[in-house]
Amino acid sequence: MNIDRMEFNAWMERVMQRFDLLTQRIRENEQRHSSIDGEELLDNQDVLQMLKISSRSLQRYRSAGKLAYYTISGKLYYKLSDIHQFIRESFHKPVRLPGDAK
Repeated sequence: MNIDRMEFNAWMERVMQRFDLLTQRIRENEQRHSSIDGEELLDNQDVLQMLKISSRSLQRYRSAGKLAYYTISGKLYYKLSDIHQFIRESFHKPVRLPGDAK
């Protein structure tokens, strides 16, 4: 079987177009599953790595109501904006003692 160069190039172009289409569909599917209301969702592992905390600490923040979370199909997710808000609220202003210079 002998295929000339033009046929081969045309065939490869069709294959590459299919790969591009598959790549686009995979990306769309990932975005649908990892976002809600157009906002990125993070799972437990993402949050643990981002905050550099233990899973027990993350559980404690959820239980105390300090960190909002969502359960989807039995899995916990967090909005990226909620994580950023949690970080902002976690910063404490330094306590000034009486007699300290301003």
